[in-house]
Amino acid sequence: MALSSSVFVCGLGFLLTLISSFAVSQSQLALNSEEQDSVYQVLDSINSDFPWRSIFPDDLCSSAPHGVVCDYFSGDADNETETPHITELNFGYVSDYSPNPPCSPYSTLNPRIFSSFKYLRKLFFYKCFTQTNVSVPEIPDSFGSSLEELVFVENPSLVGSLSSMIRNFTRLRRLVLTGTGVYGKIPDEVANLTSLEELTLSQNKFSGELTLNLANLKELKILDLSHNHFQGNVSDTIGRLSQLLKLDLSWNRFTGKIPENIKHLQRLAFLDLSYNEFSSPGLPLFLGQMPMLREVYLSGNKLGGQIPEIWEKLGGILGIGLSRMGLIGKIPASMGIFLRNVSYLGLDNNKLEGTVPEEFGFLEKVNELNLENNGLSGRLPFSSKFASRIGGKLRLKGNIGLCVDEGQSTLTFKGSRGSLGTLKICSKPDLPSPVLVHGGSSTIHLYCFYQLMLLGVLGFLFVLA
Repeated sequence: MALSSSVFVCGLGFLLTLISSFAVSQSQLALNSEEQDSVYQVLDSINSDFPWRSIFPDDLCSSAPHGVVCDYFSGDADNETETPHITELNFGYVSDYSPNPPCSPYSTLNPRIFSSFKYLRKLFFYKCFTQTNVSVPEIPDSFGSSLEELVFVENPSLVGSLSSMIRNFTRLRRLVLTGTGVYGKIPDEVANLTSLEELTLSQNKFSGELTLNLANLKELKILDLSHNHFQGNVSDTIGRLSQLLKLDLSWNRFTGKIPENIKHLQRLAFLDLSYNEFSSPGLPLFLGQMPMLREVYLSGNKLGGQIPEIWEKLGGILGIGLSRMGLIGKIPASMGIFLRNVSYLGLDNNKLEGTVPEEFGFLEKVNELNLENNGLSGRLPFSSKFASRIGGKLRLKGNIGLCVDEGQSTLTFKGSRGSLGTLKICSKPDLPSPVLVHGGSSTIHLYCFYQLMLLGVLGFLFVLA
């Protein structure tokens, strides 16, 4: 029932956008009948609940559903007439701002998609294959000479191997498969897609070692292979992706050392290697040589060691995740000095000890600070204003040695009680008890006696100078 309601709402929103689509321009040539008929057949395979031919009876290059896009192409030198062709097919209702033809739970992939649209630049499916299994199509070699974007988002019933889909797409800039049932290895043919700028294959069922020769993908800016079942070492060729801005290999089973030549990715802004099985000794020192980094996540890799002093050139970082890494030793004060733009800092579930650096109290832009389940102790350096601003995102429980000053009542941390655990009141510093020294008729406190001795020594040194 809920699914039917959802489909109805999407369909209603889609129909409300049609009113502007019936104006037909008579001054332009019409789409040829074969290509127009192919569009109708593809639309029927996506959602047969709509009478597409009745809703859009005219030229689809003048009156078409949102998401079906045409462009005009010139003929040869002897024929200056421009002819229309389908260049984009976008399916799946995204929002009122992007009301593509809505998919049904029984959507299928019509083979005509891969045989009838010679000029197709973009093919996009959003939540179309969700219940009935649809096999990854065997795309003919003749398809895709103009294709620039191939995108499947949240289609869990799309199953099969990627190898049957990859062809000689010399112009392909974006290959996105996320949230599908596609499995197996990444085929070597992907390395031949030399125009690729984005390769996102996240939340699928890929497995095996990453043997892909990445060096050929010189234009690549985004590489996201997260949430799969990859294993083995990461290829050193990853360090040759000089244009890369985002690298996400999180939630796989990669092993071995973190490739040091990642340091050559000097444009990299986002690095996520978390929750793998990397065994590099300690936090990679090369991170300190990558000043363009904005987010770094290494959580869940048992790298161990102390947190190194690598933060001086990383003042632009917004997010750092170093949880569950077996880190030991003290938290460097330099993190509080140089990371003044950090919004998220996660150091929880390690073996850190000592005090929380005073400098952490000056992290004015931090919105979440997680230090839970370590061996930290001593007085918290956070002001009432700091604690109130972060609230429940200040996470300190599991550090039984931490304390707050008596003047900082529990009201100071009322927004974060559950995340703080039980904080004790810091004991007052031990001051030396006044000891009486009796001499003649005068009584002098011992600490005054020490002060007089110090003044005498200083006076003596002044005379010698």
